[in-house]
Amino acid sequence: MDNKFFHSEPNPDKEPYTIVIPPPNVTGVLHMGHMLNNTIQDVLIRKARMEGKEACWVPGTDHASIATEAKVVAMLKEKGINKSDITREEFLKYAWEWKEKYGGIILEQLKKLGASCDWDRTRFTMEESLSDAVIEVFVDLYNKGLIYRGVRMVNWDPQGKTALSDDEVIYKEVQSKLYYINYKIEGEDTHVTIATTRPETILGDTAICINPNDERYQHLKGKKALVPLINRPVPIIEDDYVTMEFGTGCLKVTPAHDLNDYELGRKHKLESIDILNDDGTLNEKAQIFIGEDRFVVRKKIAKELENTGQLAKVEEYVNSVGFSERTDAVIEPKLSMQWFLKMEDITKPALKNVMNDEIQLIPPKFKNTYSHWMENVRDWCISRQLWWGHQIPAYYLPNGNFVVAETKEKALEKAKEKDANITIDQLAQDEDVLDTWFSSWLWPISVFDGFKDPNNKDINYYYPTNDLVTAPEILFFWVARMIIAGYEYRGEKPFKNVYLTGIVRDKQGRKMSKSLGNSPDPLDLIREYGADGVRTGMLFSSPAGNDLLFDVKLCEQGRNFTNKIWNAFRLVKGWMVDENLDGAQNEAAIAWFSARFDQTLAEVEDHFSKFRISDALMSIYKLIWDDFCSWYLEMVKPEYQKPIDPKTLESTINFFEKLMKMLHPFMPFITEELWHELKARDSKDCIIVASWPKAGKPDEQILAAGAQAFEIVTNIRNIRNAKQISPKEPLTLKVRSEHFEQFSTFTPVIIKLANLTTVEATEQKEDNAASFVIKGDEFFIPLEGSIDLEKEREELQKELEYTRGFLVSVDKKLSNERFVNSAPAQVVEMEKKKKADAEAKLKVLEESLAKL
Repeated sequence: MDNKFFHSEPNPDKEPYTIVIPPPNVTGVLHMGHMLNNTIQDVLIRKARMEGKEACWVPGTDHASIATEAKVVAMLKEKGINKSDITREEFLKYAWEWKEKYGGIILEQLKKLGASCDWDRTRFTMEESLSDAVIEVFVDLYNKGLIYRGVRMVNWDPQGKTALSDDEVIYKEVQSKLYYINYKIEGEDTHVTIATTRPETILGDTAICINPNDERYQHLKGKKALVPLINRPVPIIEDDYVTMEFGTGCLKVTPAHDLNDYELGRKHKLESIDILNDDGTLNEKAQIFIGEDRFVVRKKIAKELENTGQLAKVEEYVNSVGFSERTDAVIEPKLSMQWFLKMEDITKPALKNVMNDEIQLIPPKFKNTYSHWMENVRDWCISRQLWWGHQIPAYYLPNGNFVVAETKEKALEKAKEKDANITIDQLAQDEDVLDTWFSSWLWPISVFDGFKDPNNKDINYYYPTNDLVTAPEILFFWVARMIIAGYEYRGEKPFKNVYLTGIVRDKQGRKMSKSLGNSPDPLDLIREYGADGVRTGMLFSSPAGNDLLFDVKLCEQGRNFTNKIWNAFRLVKGWMVDENLDGAQNEAAIAWFSARFDQTLAEVEDHFSKFRISDALMSIYKLIWDDFCSWYLEMVKPEYQKPIDPKTLESTINFFEKLMKMLHPFMPFITEELWHELKARDSKDCIIVASWPKAGKPDEQILAAGAQAFEIVTNIRNIRNAKQISPKEPLTLKVRSEHFEQFSTFTPVIIKLANLTTVEATEQKEDNAASFVIKGDEFFIPLEGSIDLEKEREELQKELEYTRGFLVSVDKKLSNERFVNSAPAQVVEMEKKKKADAEAKLKVLEESLAKL
């Protein structure tokens, strides 16, 4: 940050690479989903920066109308102030104070994670420029005839006291009750039974509906039923919308409190009786239980129905219930005067350009979800009954008419066309604010001031952006709407790729949440495991679009990786140099690791091109842990307190630097630290702006020879373990092969790593030797004097007896006809394989014993 390495300015000599952050709520603190999402963005931006692109990652926060208003209302309550007792202006003053005090917390936390955002470009959805853009877009869409105001059935949040769009409703499977209620038929001593999960809504019933083809209810046609407890007569109507098989085949119709009932009501011209207040309590139209909460009334009505003999029965029932995405309150369908955006035509370019891959969803399985949403899209309810947010730029005249304009002054000009005598004081602005998403859908354009100045150098250079990293649950909330806005206001896509991360879950597969108490505090994890350890821990098992089963052991693995790298660095920096040594014995090791690096870099590039970020990290992890630390450093390190040659040291430090470059996007802190430790560098020569390594063509021949050498060493080490031969005891290796010369390149390596005196060619099989075969070549380690022959004979005899006993038990099973005929074929085959393996092992053991 001191060197402005995160900052970006348009540079015609460089290719731009741009990411806009999914703006976290201004109320938010860092959670595990943010950690995953922002780590991936940081990996992408750091790699692009090292590749020489003009990398720009724009940070910012969202004003989050519902969540922030709830926080401010709670804060005022603690001070003994009710929102209803103060003016809008006073409330907003408190809200801005709250935002200034707490609004930047999450961005500061992201800095601790290492997020290399261009912090100078930080934006907020309610700052002046972005607010102006929102108002401008509203006015424009209204003038195009795409925004309208009307009474519609909406999702009502009784806790937030606001309407919500369809996508802000989360449906959950809930254990409910199904109440079977008897409705008396007017003028008769008969009744009809109707099933409902919401008995409190019977007070708003305006009809009973039957299927015209239902033989059971033909006698009810043209009659009326009485609403229980209040005895209001309602007509019995017919419509094939009613499913004869569900419940009793009879439906109560409550147009004011159910979307499908609302449509039925419109079709049959039914009265609509809204029995609920905005806070979920019953109003005067309910006639009874006035002022009481809907869920309290549900229990009371059930009791009352039971007392009057009108409750036939109650069953346990699992149904899908809508909850507010923001407050988690149960949603009530409610008729309400709201503002809507027509979606049918404006969505078409956004659907077309995702389906034809002009914009790529990663993984592509989400295209099906996207197309389903976009093809079945409903008009977007964009008004919210709140004070914190962008106030709708509609101004009402005293006669109830309204005009839409960017400012009150412009509204007055329009109002004068309707009433020449009107004054500015007579205009009243709409009390509602716009849905938060109505500002964030403009984010990729508005952060570069693309509305205020449509041809400014930033928007022309950085737009369209490159990659968007976000969660699948806001694919329609936010991603689709940004695409819609991009085509509507710039005539092109807002980004090229959308990388959809999975949900962070615990080991039991539960979504991490505060309420479940299964989500660790990310900052605690960073304190314990280091930011690098946590970043890699998050990515070790995070494939795109698939959920991440988070285990703190992953962060431990990340920290262990950090320690491994640090210890490797200490080893290398501890070597003394002797200028007189030529290092010829290390040439094979250097050539092999150079080829292995090129091979891995090509793998990593391929993974990045397919957004397989976890796989890219795993390739680098294995290269460093296995190939560099476990093989290369062991091959080249000098004997204890002996010096190393300058050429090998230089090669090793160069490799170390290249590895740190490749690892830097994932682990920025340790790589930057070691970059300055490996060589003396000034403060501006940092790895963050170092060049990304370039892959050469790997030498396949040396890679194959190296792989075979390591296999030989591993086999020898296994023999030492099995025969209990000390690693310090030198051994001889004899090779029976037609291509003995192919081992010459790696002979010094094999001798050093396996502690051998020599590697010799042989013409015949060696007796009294441990042996192994690799690709047709036979290897022998003479054991004369290296082992206790008596003890070896004893061990072989024991193993021989155990194997014979095992073979008898398998034979017994296979000679049992009942087992062979009744067991699954694969089980029988497994037993036959066990028998064959045991017989082969017996033969080897008997031969080995005969040689001793």
